[in-house]
Amino acid sequence: MDYQARRQYLQEKLRRSKIDVLLVSGPENRRYLSGYTARDHGVGESSGALLIAARGTTHLLTDSRYELQARQETDLPVAVYRHGLHKLLERLLPEIGGNKLAFESHHTLHADSLRLSELAEKLQLSLTPVSGLIEKQREIKSEDEIELIRRSVQLNEAVFQQVFRSLATGMSEIDIALAIETAMRRAGADGPSFETIVASGENSARPHAVPTSRRVQLQEPITIDMGLVLAGYCSDMTRSFTLSTFDERFRVVHRLVRTAQQAGIAAIRPGATMKAVDRAARSVIEAAGYGRYFGHSLGHGVGLAVHEAPSLSARSRRQLKEGMIVTVEPGVYLPGWGGIRLENMIVVRRDGAEILNEDQTWLDL
Repeated sequence: MDYQARRQYLQEKLRRSKIDVLLVSGPENRRYLSGYTARDHGVGESSGALLIAARGTTHLLTDSRYELQARQETDLPVAVYRHGLHKLLERLLPEIGGNKLAFESHHTLHADSLRLSELAEKLQLSLTPVSGLIEKQREIKSEDEIELIRRSVQLNEAVFQQVFRSLATGMSEIDIALAIETAMRRAGADGPSFETIVASGENSARPHAVPTSRRVQLQEPITIDMGLVLAGYCSDMTRSFTLSTFDERFRVVHRLVRTAQQAGIAAIRPGATMKAVDRAARSVIEAAGYGRYFGHSLGHGVGLAVHEAPSLSARSRRQLKEGMIVTVEPGVYLPGWGGIRLENMIVVRRDGAEILNEDQTWLDL
């Protein structure tokens, strides 16, 4: 990855916005701009930040726990704070110069923003919150990134197929989720990209169900929503199925969701609005009389984060661009019976959609 080119592109944006220094605290943004892979352990415990000067050097700031990792993973100057990040900023910011300091408001706790405000006042700097600045840059994937995401998708599919072959009645949702995440690790994944969803029977009517001790049975809908991280890049896939034979209701709803998914994928092309793609899939479900049972957006971006911009939402007038990667995941959720969701990952190409998932045939009932 050409981290220097990414930083230079961002620095140009900072100069155009009259921002002298940007404090980057989002973990995916740090990695995108530097290659530094350390993760944050909760909202209140950071593994570091980047301090990017619009017309100068970028510094990686961290504490002693991550110093060795930081120096190994990046060629940036590493500054270690012994008495907290804000004390280090108090020393570095005057050396860097400039009058306007920006910070990522969506990755900064309110308490930390108040401390930054106090520091800016002390150093006679203006303080500006920014949001989505780097995330928008991350929306367009390079071919190197697309290839890493493709490998993540392929490994995710291989893990699903491995666990799918071992499924049997009597296994609990928790048993299956544990088997999936264990298989991910054994296959070489960094870990799951989110907590695996396994929902059976009426539990599958909840789009973000949490696995329970409920044991799966024959002929009931089962939904598995799973993803993994490989070399930092995420995958996300949902499959709905039954063990053994399925009844006519399952067949009808599954076919409907699959037809909606195909319609959404067919609508993907550069220049198409997010809402138009959402509408292409949603109208199929509405026409069949199930519109009120599909409440969420059609899809989302995937990259270093499993949920990132853009959003295939009915409210978004933004246009798709070549190189974006999005999920297409319509669903129908019927209380008291269950739900069906099908999710694939798509690259926006010049001539339309490229489906990254390879196991397509078994979806068509």
